[in-house]
Amino acid sequence: MNYYIGYDIGSSSVKVAIVDALSGKNIITLHEPDGEMEILSFQKNWAEQNPEDWWKHICNATKRAIVEANIDASKISAIGISYQMHGLVIVDKNHKPIRNSIIWCDSRAVEIGNTAYNEIGHDKCANYLLNSPGNFTASKLKWVKENEPESYEKIYKFMLPGDYIALKLTGDVTTTKNGLSEGILWDYQKNKTADWLLDYLGIDKELTPTIVENFNDQGKVTKQASLETGLPEGIPITYRAGDQPNNALSLNIFNHGEVAATGGTSGVIYAVSNEQNSSETTRINHFAHVNYSKQTKNIGKLLCINGAGIQYRWLRNHSVENSYENMNRKASKIPIGSDGVNLIPFGNGAERIFNNRTIGTHITNLNLNKHSHGHLYRAALEGIAFSFVYGMEILKNDNAEINVIRAGNDNLFRSEIFANTVATLIGQEIEIYNTTGAIGAARAAGLVDGNFERFGSSITKNDHVMTFMPLKNNDPYKEAYKNWKDSLETILKSK
Repeated sequence: MNYYIGYDIGSSSVKVAIVDALSGKNIITLHEPDGEMEILSFQKNWAEQNPEDWWKHICNATKRAIVEANIDASKISAIGISYQMHGLVIVDKNHKPIRNSIIWCDSRAVEIGNTAYNEIGHDKCANYLLNSPGNFTASKLKWVKENEPESYEKIYKFMLPGDYIALKLTGDVTTTKNGLSEGILWDYQKNKTADWLLDYLGIDKELTPTIVENFNDQGKVTKQASLETGLPEGIPITYRAGDQPNNALSLNIFNHGEVAATGGTSGVIYAVSNEQNSSETTRINHFAHVNYSKQTKNIGKLLCINGAGIQYRWLRNHSVENSYENMNRKASKIPIGSDGVNLIPFGNGAERIFNNRTIGTHITNLNLNKHSHGHLYRAALEGIAFSFVYGMEILKNDNAEINVIRAGNDNLFRSEIFANTVATLIGQEIEIYNTTGAIGAARAAGLVDGNFERFGSSITKNDHVMTFMPLKNNDPYKEAYKNWKDSLETILKSK
C-alpha cells in the first residue's frame, strides 16, 4: 500500500493527513501543537509568526502521524501542501528567514495598497490584477522596504508561507502562479508575474522565486529534511495551494458555477468562475484557482464575512448553555424569523463587503417580555445565514453562478437551522462532506495525472455525509430575510 501526505499550515496550528494513494481514504489526521500557535502583535493591527515554528510543527506532526498510523514511512510517495494565504516570508541567500512572517491578518500595509490602487488606477488593477493591491503580499513587501530597509537589503527571495515549507523540504526556492495571484502579483492579461506592479512598488523583480506548476514535481525531499521529518528522501512535492482554493479542491470544486462555503469564526464563500470581468475589486477577492491555466482560466471569487461563527461562540460563552447542541435545541423550538428578533452579526472588525466599514453586532426588535435565550440563538443562526445569502447576492451580481454548494461537516454547517436557511433562500441544495484541508492536500498529491474526475469521485465515495435541500415553503424565510435586510440597511445609513 502506498500513501500520500498532506499539510495544512494555518495560523492556529499545522495539520497533517495521510491518505491511501489508491482509494483516497483517510488513514490519520492530527495537528501540532496541542494548543494554538502564538501570533505576535508588536503593534496594533500587526500579526506575525516565526516561519521556523511552522517547520518545527511540520516535523513533529509528521513523525507522530507515521507512528500513530503504524505505517511504513517508505511507502509515502508524494506530498501536498496547503497554507495560510497572503503572508510574506523573506529569506537571505542561506535560505534563512530575515524576519518573522507578516501573516494574512496583519493590516499594516492597508494604506500602501490603497495608495497603489488609486495611483495605478482602478481600471488597470481590475483588468490586469482582478483586485485592488490591498493588504496582500505585494503591499507587505513594500512595507518592509519602506520601514525596514536593512531587512530588505538582505532579501534573496520573497515567498508565501507554503513556499517556505516547500523550501525547507526540498532546498528549492519556488512559488506558483496561484501563490503569486494570492499575493496580488499575477498579471492575468499577460499570464505572467505583474512585473509592472513590482516596478511601481520599487521591488527588485529578481526577488521573485522560480515558478513551478501546481500539479507537478516541485522538488524532492532532501536528506536533511528526511532526517528532520521522517519522510523518505527523494519523494516529490506534487501540489501546493492556499487554504481557501485548497478547501475548494477538498470539496471537489473545480468548475464554473461550483461554490465552496466555510462557516467557521469567519465565513467564506468561494465561487469558481470562468469570467475574469469584475466590478468588485475591493469587496471580492479574485485568485487563480488550483486548476487555472492558459486553457482553463478558472478564477476563485472569494467573499469573506468576518462576523460569522464568532457571533455564535460569543453567545455560548456568555450564556447559561455549555454546548452548541443545547443552543441548537432551544433555537429549534423557535419559529422561522425568531418572532421578529434580528441579529446583525458583523462584530468582528471591518467587513470588506461593506467596503471595510466597521458595522458591529446589533440586536433589533428584542421584546423583554416575549423573547428568550432560544430567540437569541435562532436569531444569531439566521442572522449569520442571512449574511451568507447577502454575500452570495453580491457574487451573483458580479458574474458568479451558483449551481452547486459544498461545505465541510463542521462548525455552522452542523446546524440544520443555518444550513436550511441558506439552502432555502438561495434555492440551491448544500452538499456536506466530511473532509479537511490536510486531507484534500494529501489527495491532491496524486493529481499529477490531471484526472480531476477520478479525484472527485473519490471524494463523493469517501466523504459525503448529507445534503440539505431547499424547503418548498420558502415564504417565511423570505419574509425573515427581508426584515433582517431592512434592519441592516437602517444601520448602514446611520454609520
